Amino acid sequence: MKNSIPRRRFIKTSALATAALSTSGFRFLFAGPPLDIIIKDAHIVDGTGGEIVKADLGVIGDRITVIGDLSARNAKKIIPAEGWHVCPGFIDIHTHSDGSILVYPEAESRVMQGVTTEITGNCGYSAAPLQGHDARERRKKWLEEDGVEAKWSDVASYFETLEKTGISVNHALLLGQGTLRNNLIGSVNRELTTDEMNMLLATLEEGLDQGALGLSTGLEYVPGSFTSTDELIIMARVLARRGGLYASHIRDEETFLLEAVNEAIEIGRQSGVRVQISHLKAAGRSNWYKQEAALHLIESARRQGIDVMADAYPYTAYSTSLSSFILPWAREGGNQATMQRLADPAVRDRIRKESEEIVRTTPGDYHLIVISRVKSEKNQSLVGKNIAEIAAIWNIEPVDVLLRLLEEEEGSVGFIGHGMSPENVDMVLKHPLVMIGSDGSSMAPRGRAAQTRPHPRSYGSFARVLGYYQRERNLFDLASAVKKMTAMPADQCKLDNRGRIARGKKADLVIFDASTVVDKATFDQPHQYPLGIEYVLVNGQIVVEKGKHTGKRPGRVLRST
Repeated sequence: MKNSIPRRRFIKTSALATAALSTSGFRFLFAGPPLDIIIKDAHIVDGTGGEIVKADLGVIGDRITVIGDLSARNAKKIIPAEGWHVCPGFIDIHTHSDGSILVYPEAESRVMQGVTTEITGNCGYSAAPLQGHDARERRKKWLEEDGVEAKWSDVASYFETLEKTGISVNHALLLGQGTLRNNLIGSVNRELTTDEMNMLLATLEEGLDQGALGLSTGLEYVPGSFTSTDELIIMARVLARRGGLYASHIRDEETFLLEAVNEAIEIGRQSGVRVQISHLKAAGRSNWYKQEAALHLIESARRQGIDVMADAYPYTAYSTSLSSFILPWAREGGNQATMQRLADPAVRDRIRKESEEIVRTTPGDYHLIVISRVKSEKNQSLVGKNIAEIAAIWNIEPVDVLLRLLEEEEGSVGFIGHGMSPENVDMVLKHPLVMIGSDGSSMAPRGRAAQTRPHPRSYGSFARVLGYYQRERNLFDLASAVKKMTAMPADQCKLDNRGRIARGKKADLVIFDASTVVDKATFDQPHQYPLGIEYVLVNGQIVVEKGKHTGKRPGRVLRST
């Protein structure tokens, strides 16, 4: 098997092998106390990008305890893995499961593709803290749209809610900069006063004290778009002092992509913070040529000593809210204020013209904008249709479809935008400074999620990397593919006990068939689990067995230390 060493030759070269494996935490033990689980005859991909070896792996409790020839050892559970690979559980560095994990605590869409840890609170929005400005209205929205009774207020009480619920995957949280700012002054386009800035920093410190890993921004959204670079640098300096991560949905991924990448780099330069550029892309055909230059900017910054990396998902389409086609000035003050502006004919005409221009730029045409989620029952039949199709049904101009949908759904409309080139996706995914992040969330083909047609990334991202991009396309070798989904995000998030297979590490593990693993989720039928992910262990407990969810919920809240 490619990149693998047969057991006989592996053991025969014991002097060299033992020395090499000792440094990585592997051990050869032939007798000892019973193990909880032995994974037999697996090809071990340890997450570091190094050589794949064939050996057995033993687990006691929630930790990997021994790796080697375990033929003389007993275990409560033996998993025969001949012909399969075992690797660390996938760490999804960019997800939006903050609320959905409470609706779908077994996290089927995540764990069935091998995800064992989710980093939530991305793009400037986090479930916690939930306090301050319009907190009551936001709690009401959580209940109406997601069925979640959001009783928490700060990060600590949100974490307690997760632990009380019981979840199947591990969860860590980034504080949303937009959430912190909105809590303080609402969705208002102005600079903070000195006192307000101090209050914001105190809230940031409190969230970090309670276990948040860092801060995220959503600078294309309000109120992130109302935030100056200087304000972000002040917050980033706190993060740098605390060892936190700064993850940024940058200010523009289209016309001003390069300027936005430079802003993220400059924040890292002036603060010393670790920078993660979220879902790196050049969206819209007219912007595709900028993708290589964006990567060059990141490379150059690294050479200058700035700690900046990126993540990406393995698809040529993105997904966000339909309100993103309305400029920030028209979204100031929140959704109600936007609806009032749309009701004014003169203001509506201005918004209409601006929205048409945005669509021309990204993604480029109305047939590339596909509705994925609506709030009301009356528009449910529109899910899965593009704006051009709906325009023909309603017999109105496409831009008027966009505005009417936002009005009828009170701003709560999701869409999928087919805006990136396959060549650019290849370029980004294979880059050594880019790791994998799905931008998806926990769900299952039942309940409210079943009424939506989400981006397939929630179900298929990690299996797609292994099956399509690694095995079929050979964009990178298997060890490198696994590294992008394990050790790289673990290091970036400072999850020291996860992301690698080594003695003493947490037993978050994926056993998969590299010859058959494949994502099944499509844009037309996204609620489908992948094939070839045979077993998934979270904290030493089997959550997926023979491709089926066991119902166990051994996931933990991962607090910063």
